[in-house]
Amino acid sequence: MMRRMISPGFVEDALDSLRRAGIDPAPVLAELGLAFPVTAPVSNLQYGTLWLRIADVLQDEFFGNGARPMRPGSFKLLCHSVLSARSLEQALRRALRFLEIVLDDPTGELHHRGGQAEILLRTRGAPCSAFAYRTYWLILLGVLCWLIGRRVPLLQVDFACSAPENRADYHQFFGAPVRFDQPSCRLAFNASYLALPIIRDDKALGPFLRAAPANILLGYRHDQSVSARVRSRLQATPLAEWPDFDRVAADMRLSPATLRRRLRDEGQSFTLIRDELRFVLARDLLSRPGRTIADIAALLGYAEPTAFYRAFQKWSGLTPAVFRAAQSGAAGAEPRA
Repeated sequence: MMRRMISPGFVEDALDSLRRAGIDPAPVLAELGLAFPVTAPVSNLQYGTLWLRIADVLQDEFFGNGARPMRPGSFKLLCHSVLSARSLEQALRRALRFLEIVLDDPTGELHHRGGQAEILLRTRGAPCSAFAYRTYWLILLGVLCWLIGRRVPLLQVDFACSAPENRADYHQFFGAPVRFDQPSCRLAFNASYLALPIIRDDKALGPFLRAAPANILLGYRHDQSVSARVRSRLQATPLAEWPDFDRVAADMRLSPATLRRRLRDEGQSFTLIRDELRFVLARDLLSRPGRTIADIAALLGYAEPTAFYRAFQKWSGLTPAVFRAAQSGAAGAEPRA
């Protein structure tokens, strides 16, 4: 049940957009049957209703965080603009262009090389708030994940702003390493997802829009899927003690065949999840001095360093040595949270 709840910190972030506009949030909460101040989690449905009410009051679906208001109805037009795309990459590029036209600032750019795709979110002036960046990612990912019918597991989320008081909520929400005070705002994921086909059509769009934004708050959060449960199981265990597939299935009280099918339905596999986590660990270990690349390969369970080299280059487009050199060269310029 808690997975359907939105933290009070995120509610306060949304209410701050009213305060910045000189509007008392208490009457808005009262209209929705919510007490002021909000001190307990609210349901995704309550938060979705609050989201729509604030957007209506402000006449801005981006809560005053863009250079121009995102007028009510923009989200619907965004969905129409990407529905005819042939692949996730085409839909993503269209969505980024649409949001750039509507908001003017911030603007998003897609870059990818080798095995990793990155969306860079740039601002012309001072960095946005963490809530503004999170709202942008939520709008963008909510639509894209719906288009392909599965969640896109994230590898890294960077914020070009200071950490908010509720920073732990951000780590939980994205289900990926989250860093604040970074030189740029970016979101990284496996580039293989860019080739996935769009599976939605006009008939499916109506129900999706009627349920938004509550559905995107819940449906594609990192902790809602079977693959997320597998990922959490591995993350909670030292790498040297990672269970095999049959053990994980037994722990989840599923037959191996059922777990394999449900992972496949989400576009995942046990091997892919395990490799994603090893890649995140590899990036972290390579960013720290003191271990040789051969040591890191062995620690990650590779029998030979060459196997680790091939796997890492497949994911990142860089060899471990080149990645480590790049991290060392940027260490003084990129503070880490």
